[in-house]
Amino acid sequence: MSTLTRAADIVGAAHLLTDTADTAAYTTDWRQRFHGRPLAVALPATTGQVAALVQLSRDTGTPLVPQGGNTGTVGGATPDASGRALVIALRRMNAIRAVDRDNATVTAEAGCTLAEVQAAAAGHGLLYPLSLASEGSCQIGGNLAANAGGLAVLRYGNTRELTLGIEAVLPDGQVIHALKGLRKNNSGFDAKQLFIGTEGIFGIITAATLKLYPQPNARATALVGIDSPAAAVALLHELHDRFGDRLTTFELISGQCLSLVAHHVPEVRLPFDCAWSVLFELSDGGEQAALDAQLFDWLDGRDAFVDAVLAQSGRERRELWRLREEISEAQRRDGPSIKHDIAVPVSAIPAFLDSCGRQLETAFPGCRIVTFGHLGDGNLHYNISHTRPGNTALFDDEQRVNEIVFSCAYAFDGTLSAEHGVGQLRRHWLARFHDPASMSLMRTLKTALDPAGLMNPGKLL
Repeated sequence: MSTLTRAADIVGAAHLLTDTADTAAYTTDWRQRFHGRPLAVALPATTGQVAALVQLSRDTGTPLVPQGGNTGTVGGATPDASGRALVIALRRMNAIRAVDRDNATVTAEAGCTLAEVQAAAAGHGLLYPLSLASEGSCQIGGNLAANAGGLAVLRYGNTRELTLGIEAVLPDGQVIHALKGLRKNNSGFDAKQLFIGTEGIFGIITAATLKLYPQPNARATALVGIDSPAAAVALLHELHDRFGDRLTTFELISGQCLSLVAHHVPEVRLPFDCAWSVLFELSDGGEQAALDAQLFDWLDGRDAFVDAVLAQSGRERRELWRLREEISEAQRRDGPSIKHDIAVPVSAIPAFLDSCGRQLETAFPGCRIVTFGHLGDGNLHYNISHTRPGNTALFDDEQRVNEIVFSCAYAFDGTLSAEHGVGQLRRHWLARFHDPASMSLMRTLKTALDPAGLMNPGKLL
């Protein structure tokens, strides 16, 4: 019996896609930089079916590529072009298994979109705080596999910190049942950590139990203009001192970013023109008017800002957030860019930006750097969208640009990937820059669990 026949028997013939037209959506990454050709795309509906597909993989030597919403930017869920790999797309596994209001947890299958999990929590008056631009299409399994970060890491942590339990299928077909919603569990190895942030190379996540929080009643949002990243870091510390963990989000935005938004999204209005801006938000369970008044009093009379705007309504809050959310779309409309997802300690951000900017300018005079991101947790989206006149040779310069940016990030005790993952795009860079002992440990675990190398081959390692 052929591999395809056995796979069809497991998931049902209607849920095994083999025609090119049907598989096309699963074979290219979101940025369309990586293109593959699978043996087929399987759409399992249960953990048992996933386990059976993994066992089939082991029996036949068929590589497996787990895929969630396919919103990643590094090719981590794209098959290669060999036509041998079976893509395991989990969108049919989209049940909210339980919401435990008293324990403040939700248990969701891997194919649930992030928005569906957020809605399930909200339906019980609770908050699942992970927030991403792709939340309507990205899936929980992919969020865990990439250890997604997003806008609220400053207060709530990234996906690793939001995950209490996991269900996953190992490369030998065994299922790990570890969905307990426990905040304290000191009974040996924490199995879920093997799967969070490791991009499916150790197995396939099928469900997770996630932390929930009280739903904020009030949000106060402000955009302030500043003259330097050093001023942004000082502002972050002042806000923390005054408002503590009510500071939920703190985003750094360069003037170049807002110029692109103004040019390519003309319906968006810029409130002022500054070299740098910070968009930040407070949230708590109190009254909206009280929180607004506290922030207004803090802002009033301060001379550290070039300018400042405090949202006075939900509409104005959405308008301020749209300035941040449209940056990536404005970049896309403007043309290609070499994207980076680096992180350095918050204290090192001004020095990193100065040093890396000078090195890039020396190598590529007149280059255009588009910087924005989550300064509150040290994660910057550091993109280069122009290296030479006409921008015609941008990707010819990618190797040199990456070498400068990654070398500089690691010189400041940083990393080349804060929240987007490694995938295919950064795999060789990780091998070059990452701690050798840590790389050796990952390879040892990979060999022990997946000696044939069938789980998401060509990714991360």
